[in-house]
Amino acid sequence: MIYLDYQATTPLAPEALEAMLPWLGGQPANPHSAHRAGRAARAAVEVAREQVAALLPTGGRVAFTGGATEALNWAIKGTTGPLVTIATEHSAVLNTARAEGQNGRRVTVLPVGGDGVVDEAGAARAIVPGVGLVAAMLVNNEIGVIQPVASLAQRAHAAGALMLCDAVQGYGRVNIPAECDLVAISAHKIHGPIGIGALWIRDGVELAPLLHGGGQEAPGRSGTLSPALCAGLGAAAAVMAARREEDAAHVERLCAIATARLENRWSINGAQGPRYHGNLNLRRAGLDVGRLMSEVRNVAFSAGSACASGSGKPSHVLRAIGLTDSEARSSLRVGFGRYTQEHDLIAGLDAIIAAAESQGRAA
Repeated sequence: MIYLDYQATTPLAPEALEAMLPWLGGQPANPHSAHRAGRAARAAVEVAREQVAALLPTGGRVAFTGGATEALNWAIKGTTGPLVTIATEHSAVLNTARAEGQNGRRVTVLPVGGDGVVDEAGAARAIVPGVGLVAAMLVNNEIGVIQPVASLAQRAHAAGALMLCDAVQGYGRVNIPAECDLVAISAHKIHGPIGIGALWIRDGVELAPLLHGGGQEAPGRSGTLSPALCAGLGAAAAVMAARREEDAAHVERLCAIATARLENRWSINGAQGPRYHGNLNLRRAGLDVGRLMSEVRNVAFSAGSACASGSGKPSHVLRAIGLTDSEARSSLRVGFGRYTQEHDLIAGLDAIIAAAESQGRAA
């Protein structure tokens, strides 16, 4: 299987697996226990916390969560006041915002242009005094477009609001603006384990708890932490920091190969820049992507975001940038990164291209 679905999840880094193994097969330990084994587990958790924090702004605390969805829910539900977000956000933000709206919170969802970037003039009209929180994704998970988070954060602060950044796809790859107040990340998008994420909370920001219980994490998150998952996330973050330039150069080479391989009948959805180049959301007129996926079974790629796959509905991100339902259903996403070999990328793209051309001849 050729794996070209890095936005859905990334292969586990060997370093992350190695960091996890002692806590999976060795001495059992609850990191919140006071005995020696518990203190050793707690020390591992704290090392991981420092490793994760190294790629985040200064002046805040990392709170481990069960994933980015929990982190985003906590950040949104733990704050008050009107909420402003963007139409191309992940469903973890949009559906949480919708739930908040049903509970009486005022929610404004800003549109984007055909390039997928929020309209700054519209943002200026919406982010006004009285707004409590602005939420924006740094790198879009479906089309790779980078939003002007720093500018949005400045507008938020001028209005007295907090800035939440969904940095799941950008953490370790794109600089996270120092102006953010809350940052959500996920381990399995950076070659760490599935089942853990984190919320970075700026010093002085108070959040109401999402989960009530023992309050094991100082900012107010309850639940027993897994030393294995924390160690895996920490190790993955450390490797992201150490390999940042090497990984970025590799992705740029792969992107150049991919774009050269694609003929002019393919177009890229979303802005050509600024964007993260390890994400290519491609469209070809008349293409039946559902059929394509059944024909190219040895290549893992996405017909949209993995979170919405199987729903039968066109991507809300592609609709937001102005694509028709037919155009959205003629789009696919390929994602690549650290462990993608050039020959595998070429073979995978060639298989997709050949199947697409076969469809065109049969039409």
